Amino acid sequence: MLTMGCAALALMAAAPAPRDGAAPAAASAQAEDPDLIPRDLLFGNPKQAQGRISPDGKYISWLAPVDGVLNVFVAPADDPSAARAVTNETVRSISAHYWTPGGGHILYPQDSGGNENFHIHSVDVETGADIDLTPVDDSVRATIESVSKARPGAILIGLNDRNPQLFDLYEVDLTTGERTLVLENPGFGQWVIDNDLKPRFAIRQMPGGGSALFRPDDAGEWQPVAEIDADSFFNTAPLGFNRANDTLYWVDSRGRDKAALVAMDADTLETSVIAESDKADIQNAVLDPVTYEPIAYGVNYLKNEWTPLTEDAAADLDFLKARLSGEISFVATTDDGTKSVVVASSAQAPSVYYVYDRAAQSLTRMFESRPELEAYALQPMHPVVIPASDGEELVSYLTLPAGADADGDGTPEKAMPLVLFVHGGPWARDSYGYSSAHQWLANRGYAVLSVNFRGSTGFGKEFVNIAAGEWSGAMHQDLIDAVDWAIEGGVTTPDEVAIMGGSYGGYATLVGLTFTPDRFACGVDIVGPSNLATLMKSFPPYWRPLLEGTFFKHIGDPDDPADLEEMMAQSPISRVDAITKPLLIGQGANDPRVAQAESDQIVEAMKEKDLPVTYLLYPDEGHGFARSENSLSFFGVAEGFLSQCLGGEYQPIGDDFEGSSIQVVEGAEYVPGLPEAVAAHAANTAEE
Repeated sequence: MLTMGCAALALMAAAPAPRDGAAPAAASAQAEDPDLIPRDLLFGNPKQAQGRISPDGKYISWLAPVDGVLNVFVAPADDPSAARAVTNETVRSISAHYWTPGGGHILYPQDSGGNENFHIHSVDVETGADIDLTPVDDSVRATIESVSKARPGAILIGLNDRNPQLFDLYEVDLTTGERTLVLENPGFGQWVIDNDLKPRFAIRQMPGGGSALFRPDDAGEWQPVAEIDADSFFNTAPLGFNRANDTLYWVDSRGRDKAALVAMDADTLETSVIAESDKADIQNAVLDPVTYEPIAYGVNYLKNEWTPLTEDAAADLDFLKARLSGEISFVATTDDGTKSVVVASSAQAPSVYYVYDRAAQSLTRMFESRPELEAYALQPMHPVVIPASDGEELVSYLTLPAGADADGDGTPEKAMPLVLFVHGGPWARDSYGYSSAHQWLANRGYAVLSVNFRGSTGFGKEFVNIAAGEWSGAMHQDLIDAVDWAIEGGVTTPDEVAIMGGSYGGYATLVGLTFTPDRFACGVDIVGPSNLATLMKSFPPYWRPLLEGTFFKHIGDPDDPADLEEMMAQSPISRVDAITKPLLIGQGANDPRVAQAESDQIVEAMKEKDLPVTYLLYPDEGHGFARSENSLSFFGVAEGFLSQCLGGEYQPIGDDFEGSSIQVVEGAEYVPGLPEAVAAHAANTAEE
């Protein structure tokens, strides 16, 4: 089995009194509780991550920290103990790395302070030479468009240096960094590249929604040849060509609700269905290393399930399922297909990487990403289907504290505080598996519930599109319905529910405290928008091609008076007066998706009305917290905040601010231990 194609798209004063019935914060602190999982084991850097094997099978690679910063390590495949770091990042961890065809180089993207204007680096594995293939201004974003076995010394890169809204195509030499313009972008949002690094198709978002597929005619002029209607946009996308470049594989929901795996003749455009499911979209496909044809596909409803398309793939899956527990993922393979890196994971076991030798029928363990967690009792995650008030099915995931569920059926023996943890996107989904957030909160004594509200992807196009215009409407009602389900089922009580999330989940938190203020005891907002109109106007220029279709359809056009009125009616900033419960906000100063102004404006509005808010700002972060020091500081504050709100256990902040850029802009007095941590951090920083 080979590669996996994946379908697209946070002054000393008296703290407020605890909630009625909650243990006082000081009594909740557990500095030496042996059952309390240290936060650094959950939110700090993994020991190792992202295991890979080189295309020629000679090397294995992974990410691991060097002085607290994740870098790429490479070792001979037969001698992992000889590993050496081949990158030298000292400030911001590397988030991803890729082997080039042939195995001579490793590629990795890196931005500055979370601004998402990535540069693409190439590292020569033998010499260690690190070349920035895109030595452009930091206002320019680079994308890896394609690499190919047929062109092992080159890479196709997209750059928006000429027009910030559009990515032109450049071919770059991996060794010298020499860059050659291949094609100026005439207005496309996505390229479809074949195995010769040739742009064969392009996709343009259309006004009013949907998109059009283009290809060049004999004269080189790009002509529209097919449409992707607005309703099918979110779960229709190309996966890639077969080896002969005459068939393009797609996940495609045109003419159906759930995305199917289809093959399209690259000449006639005729399509045939390879596989489909009536439960959920097909989102993942495993491709043969020689032919690049799909040999297995994945469907994720409650959990991901693989279905083989060939006898060899069936044998591989049978072998792996018999020896590995939890869910299996395929992350890398050699060019000849004889060896693959597979990952086994479950809610109670973070990712374990193996090298699978097909010929020898053997598994060799590479590493476990967070081995220190083996010393602690992680909790199972229960998939549940919650009925929405209008009959829609909400695939959700519930995690309970240790000892709360004696018979293991997902129902606690008694009601307990609950944290509703809302995913971002909103065009994404929650899935079964290991979650640092779920394990952290359950370990502190909370039930944790994550809900795939309408608008979440993976469950068919109808489920996505019934969310259009419903950001504070039916999408939020789904979350309220899930809370009601938890109350009625004895999981929690009406006065013991907090809401928390990032990005759209942050927006949902703000909506929860403004539109339904009596339903939540407190909220934690991580990089969430407070004003839909200013959100839309602050998106980076390269998002512009998406706005007129996708965003305008689902949120509205801020330049249209009627839309603007509705957008403001759905914006938490318009309902600040309704807030009565504590709020914690975390924001990255360089966030290109949800600008700092989104947090600044609601904090300012709350200050004007003397409403309690704690605001944490990170000057070296973007859309979320990439640096482990910042993650630790944020979740340390969040833990104390939730303990004050819901009465759960907490590990004191301690030295979790060390190395962090955290700025407590407002409201330190509302979180136990925070004023002292701020003072200590300031003193330590001054000494340095």
